This record gives sequence, structure tokens and C-alpha cells, in this order.
Amino acid sequence: MTPLLLGLIGLLLAGPVPAVLGRSRWLLPTPRAGVVLWQSLALAAVLAIIGAGFATTVWMISNGQTGPFMVAAHVVVIGLTSIVVVRLAWASAQVALDTRARRRRHRDLVDVLGDRDGTEPGLRILAHDTPMAYCLPALGKNRVVVSAGALSCLAGPELEAVLAHEQAHVRARHDLVLEAFSALHTAFPRGVRSKEPLLQAQLMVEMLADDAARSRAGAGPLARALVALAGQSTPAGALGVAAGSVALRLERLAAPVHERRVRSAAAYMLAVAVLVLPTVFLAVPWMIDAWALLS
Repeated sequence: MTPLLLGLIGLLLAGPVPAVLGRSRWLLPTPRAGVVLWQSLALAAVLAIIGAGFATTVWMISNGQTGPFMVAAHVVVIGLTSIVVVRLAWASAQVALDTRARRRRHRDLVDVLGDRDGTEPGLRILAHDTPMAYCLPALGKNRVVVSAGALSCLAGPELEAVLAHEQAHVRARHDLVLEAFSALHTAFPRGVRSKEPLLQAQLMVEMLADDAARSRAGAGPLARALVALAGQSTPAGALGVAAGSVALRLERLAAPVHERRVRSAAAYMLAVAVLVLPTVFLAVPWMIDAWALLS
């Protein structure tokens, strides 16, 4: 029964649970805790599916006489586990290679076409009338790109907020967080996965960068910059200041900053519970029984 329960937990955490949680907005005021919770849900789903595969293998080895229905059910669990593991390994490598290749090509392009700014290392200014701002994170070769159109419509404080926002992305390597969610989303087959973890992570890393920009330039200049740059297109592989839901971010900036420790603590506790409880109540007893059967 343990393999089937682990498989069911994995499927629930991959699809229905994220879909329900994604419709809730209680995590938006605490994006850091929210990202941790979404990461724990995704990791718990993968671990549950892998655990179900191992448990099923041991069960089929140790139980010689079993009905055809149970055998078929466990074969399905092993098949799903194999698919998830192979797709996760493939997607992780593919997402990392493709994203870095796109950024490298784009970085080379903006280095050729953009003007350097001596006051901000890595800043490139493109002679383009469309207001846009984005960053290209890379180890030791970060680029923050701002168009001439953005410079013309942003005052000093607004431009400072935009630069602080993009530098926060670069400094915290939010791109790696999004790559992990992209790979995990691809790992689960269609029909048993939800896109909410990836969408929520994209929104929450923008909110984390917003917090850094608000600390440096203030909420007002950041809000005005978001309005000025709303609707800009962000190149593939880049992180843009106007990405995600600008409306929700403006609403969050307009709300008073109040104590959020209780909400953050609840999200962190739920993240720990999602990872620990299936292990304590299902995996550990199964491992003890499996060891006794095999030894």
C-alpha cells in the first residue's frame, strides 16, 4: 500500500494541490516564504514519485503471490516513476543549456550594439525608442540592459528603482530558481502537472526584486517605473522589470508594509511539513519493513 500512497501523494502535489494553492493570494505578501513553499511542494512531489518507484520495486521482489490488479497498479507506478526521473534529468540539462546559450548570444549582441556606462559595471544602453529594461544573469558576466526610450521616460529616482530591481535579480540569481521550476514542470507528464508553481515563482521573484528596489529608491518611484515600462517584451532567458503581473505588484506596493512574520512562519512550517510528513509516516516504516523482508 505504501507505493500506491506515495504515488498518489506525488500526483496530488504535482497537479491538484498547486492548482488550488495558485488561486489563493495569501502567499503574495511574503514572496520569499512563498518561493520556499513552492519549492518544497515541487521537491516533495518528485521525491514521492521516486519513493513510490523504489517501494514498488521492493514490493514486487518480496511478494511472489499477488493478484493481477495489484501487479498492474504497481507496474503503472514504476512506469510513471521512470518517466518522471528521465524527463527531469533531460529537462534540467536542456533548460540549463538552452537558457545559457540564449543569454550568451544576447549578451554578445548587446555588448556590440549597446553603449557602456562607466558608473554602473555591466550596464548597457541600447539606442532603441521602446521603453524596456531587463537583465541577463551569468556568473561573472552579468548585463543590465536599458533602452534609450526607458531613459527618456524615467526620472532619476525611477531609473534608480529599475536598476536596483535588475541588480537584485542578478545578485540573488533568481534565474536559477526559475530554471529549476521550469525543469520540474517539464518532468511531469501533461495531465498530472500544474503550471502554477512556475507562474507563481516568476511572480514572486519579481516581488523579491521589488522589495530590494523599494528599499533603495522607495515605493513611489518603483510604482511609477512599473507603469512606465508595463507591457514591455522581455527577451527569452532574461528577467525584465515589467515581467509578471504588474497590477498585482502595484497593489502590493500600495498596501502598507505591516508585520508578516506569522504568515511567513506558517508558510515555512507548511514547507517543512510537506517534505517531512510523507517521509516520517510512510517512507520510514516502509524502509524498516522492507529491510526486514530482504534481510
